[in-house]
Order: sequence, then structure tokens, then C-alpha cells
Amino acid sequence: MSTGAKGAEKASHPWSADPLLAKAQRHAEEMRSYSPEDWQFGLSSTFVLEFLARSALSIVSPTLLADSNDWNNTYYAVGGTPKAAKFIPKSIDIMAVVKRLSEIFPEFTPEEAGFAAQHLARRNEELHTGGTPFDGSNPAWLGPFYQTCEILLKILGKDLACLLGTEAKPAQEIIAAFRDESAKAVMKTIAAHKTVWEDRSGADRGKASNQSAAWATRQKGHRAKCPSCGNDGLLTGSAISEPEQRIEEDLIVETQRFLPAKFECVACQLKIAGLSQLSACGLGAPYRSVSTYNAADFYADQYASGFEDDNNEY
Repeated sequence: MSTGAKGAEKASHPWSADPLLAKAQRHAEEMRSYSPEDWQFGLSSTFVLEFLARSALSIVSPTLLADSNDWNNTYYAVGGTPKAAKFIPKSIDIMAVVKRLSEIFPEFTPEEAGFAAQHLARRNEELHTGGTPFDGSNPAWLGPFYQTCEILLKILGKDLACLLGTEAKPAQEIIAAFRDESAKAVMKTIAAHKTVWEDRSGADRGKASNQSAAWATRQKGHRAKCPSCGNDGLLTGSAISEPEQRIEEDLIVETQRFLPAKFECVACQLKIAGLSQLSACGLGAPYRSVSTYNAADFYADQYASGFEDDNNEY
């Protein structure tokens, strides 16, 4: 098509999802030209991860990538041409991108956010220090890397084949193996905490159980039985539905569905993070949170302090 033809497509904005995905694919091709044991493979993988993350955030809006310290960046993100002298567009740093993704997309859990932060820290070590974090014959980070990429691609409506081509199938196998090992690890952790719990005296366990019950009632989250000691612990996670309100006499009852991301029990000190590990021990199902507010306070300020959360979710 001629560049002057009527109706010619406008070039994509550099911060929009498609060119950022294309950049991720470009670095994925570079990455695949090396063996996973090569440091170049590891370094290239960090570029793949960053551009995928930025693409996934941009699919909501490119403005989410704009550094808000200068409104010209936002104006640039919406397609404007800032008139500020010596203007150079500035986007947010990758850690801010990861944080926003974890708050917007429930499927991008703290497990993936934590891996992304760790993996990108390896890149900083590789580029800015004398350290060699990608040297070694066994890149243990491959499983969580492919899993994180898969989730980001699903946000974009794509799959691993879009990024890895014929290597998508072995990547899926690596993800499956990683999830299996993750399950084994969490069951060992649960067993270890159970052993320590059972070795405590009866009086000590009773005191800890009472403390756990009180803590789980006061804190915000979803009460669930601890797989190690059987006491009340709390699940917390990200919302996967809009809040729904109903009126009961002079009260407003608000319900909302959540996808769990963390579990904590203060009785035996068990902590589990990540949906894959929670699913492995039976705590991965979505839950519903129920909150009750005084009607007058609710309508004066919908999120003003009202009654404490009712942790009898179901």
C-alpha cells in the first residue's frame, strides 16, 4: 500500500502493545539462537520478559507506561506531540510495570511478580557488576520464566507458540515439571511444619490455636484451615470480579470474588505463596469476601471505614 494512499494505517505507537510484543519476539529469536546454558540466553530472556510485561500493561492503555512526573509523557502516550523543549519520552521503570500488572491482572500472581523482579535483578547484576548470574549448566529459572511468559501472553490473547515457535511444546513440558516440583516442595514444607507443631506441648498448642483464631478473625482475608496444624489461617489474593452490593435493612452487604495468592497461619508459622503451590495443597480455589457497612457511611463515602470484614466467606 502506498504511504500516501487514503486510509493508510497509522504507524503503531512505540508504547502500544503490538510493537512491544514484536520487540519481545525479536529478543526471543535472539535468545533461541543460544543454548539455555549460555549466559547470552539468560540475558536475552530478561529483555523478552521486560517487553512482554510492558506489552501486557499497554493492552490496558499505553498511558499506564507513562512517567507521571511530567504530564508530557502522558500526552505522548495518548498519541500527542509534546511541545516542551528537548522533550524525550520517559516511561516507568520495569519494577513499576510488574507492580501494576500484579494489581490489574489476578492471574499475574505474586509468584510471577516475584520471579520477574528476581530475574530482572539478575540482568542488573549482569550489566552493572562483575557478577555472572547467568553462568552455569543448569538454569533453574527456566520453569518460572516460561510460566511467567505464558501468563503475560494469555493477557495479550496469545500463546507460547507466538513467542517460541516450535519450541513452545518443550517449554510447556518444562512448565509442567516446574509446577510438579513446586507441589513437591510445598508438601515437604507442610510436613515439616506439622512435625514441629505436633512436637509442641498441649498447652503451647492450645495457646497458639487461640491466638490464631483471634488473628484470623481480625485480619482482612479469607479464613481457611491450615494444612499443617488444622488451625484457622488466612488466604489473601486479588479481586477477579466487581464488588456487588445488596441492602439488608439499614446495612450494605458487599460481596466480591478473589483468586488466592498467599496463605499464612500464625499458629504454626506456615506461609505459602503462589497459586501453583496453593493449588497443590488444596487452597487454590477462588473465594468470596463479604463485607458489611453502615448504609449512611457507605453512601457518604463508599469506602469509608465501616464494619470490619466478615471473614465467613464461602
